[in-house]
Amino acid sequence: MLIGVAAGAGYYGWQRYYGADAAAKTASAQKAANRPAAIRVSIAPVEKAAFPVYLTGLGTVQGFNTVQVRTRVDGQIDKIAFQEGQLVKEGDLLAEIDPRPFQAALDQSKAKKVQDEANLANANLDLQRYTKLGEFATRQQLDTQRSTVAQLTAQIAADDAAIANAQTQLDYTQIKSPITGIVGLRQVDVGNIVNASSQTGIVTVAQVEPIAVIFTAPEDQLPDISEAQASSPLKVIAITTDGKRPLAEGALAVINNQVDTTSGTIRLKAVFDNKNHALWPGQSVSTRLLVKTLKDATVVPDDAIQHSTNGLYAYAVTSDNKAELRKVKVSQSNDGRSVVDDGLKPGEQVITGGQFKVQPGSLVTTAVASSAPSPQGGVRQE
Repeated sequence: MLIGVAAGAGYYGWQRYYGADAAAKTASAQKAANRPAAIRVSIAPVEKAAFPVYLTGLGTVQGFNTVQVRTRVDGQIDKIAFQEGQLVKEGDLLAEIDPRPFQAALDQSKAKKVQDEANLANANLDLQRYTKLGEFATRQQLDTQRSTVAQLTAQIAADDAAIANAQTQLDYTQIKSPITGIVGLRQVDVGNIVNASSQTGIVTVAQVEPIAVIFTAPEDQLPDISEAQASSPLKVIAITTDGKRPLAEGALAVINNQVDTTSGTIRLKAVFDNKNHALWPGQSVSTRLLVKTLKDATVVPDDAIQHSTNGLYAYAVTSDNKAELRKVKVSQSNDGRSVVDDGLKPGEQVITGGQFKVQPGSLVTTAVASSAPSPQGGVRQE
């Protein structure tokens, strides 16, 4: 009977001991379940780096020189010597006008000079005879003959000028390119009559190496641009209008001499080598003018900066992996990066993805799932 009682007491004691342990484990599990799970986010470091400050705008590409080629003499087009869209060099033949009337005028001028030269030679001989006659020739005869020689000499000078003019008119029948560039669509065909007084040209030649881009900047940026340009030419980048692909890099060449009072902007001209012909006259581009470079700036990815009714903020990650809300001041932003003047320090970590789940004080983690199996099997967490 005593044994039974003792056995019963031992049984109930064992139940009380192990029942309490199970309850403790259950409470611990419930406490762990009630603890908020870490929020998975993406983070990036706050860096100290050089930050280029660009002034963006829209511009239009212009040929460095553009010439509307016109005829300088009247006549019929006998030859078109270029292909549309062809690259021509300075002095290359573009078109030819019927030269025969001008060649005839030149020959006539040359013949006139030969005639006058013969008359001058005869007049000189007469002058020599009158001079040798001495007192047998009257002074009037001698003076008249000297005048005749002078007139014929002047006539020959006029003949030289007429020959030069006729030669020039003949040269104008060969229409040559005044610059090196790309020819456009021709505006006349062979057989057409062209006139020097006509406003219709034969073709347009645009110089594309180098090439220019005209763009504008706000007038309040003019002091910074002028100050920087005084030390060295500022770099300008031409980009497609969608902002996705850089086209060429050049340098600021000209700041216009006056501000447009209607728009409050100043016109700027940048020059590009354009060896690959990425820029074309008339093309619209986006421009980025490098005004200055900030040294040792505090830089974060743009994705870290969030907007609220109270201003800009970012979430920093503390040493115990908790999110801390920081109000920030941003002065510059481009190329996916922002300069933070206040609120963050280099070396800190900021959240760049998953902020919509985060609250101040939230436990965060940057662990990501990997497909590589762990040594114990399953999915390894990194």
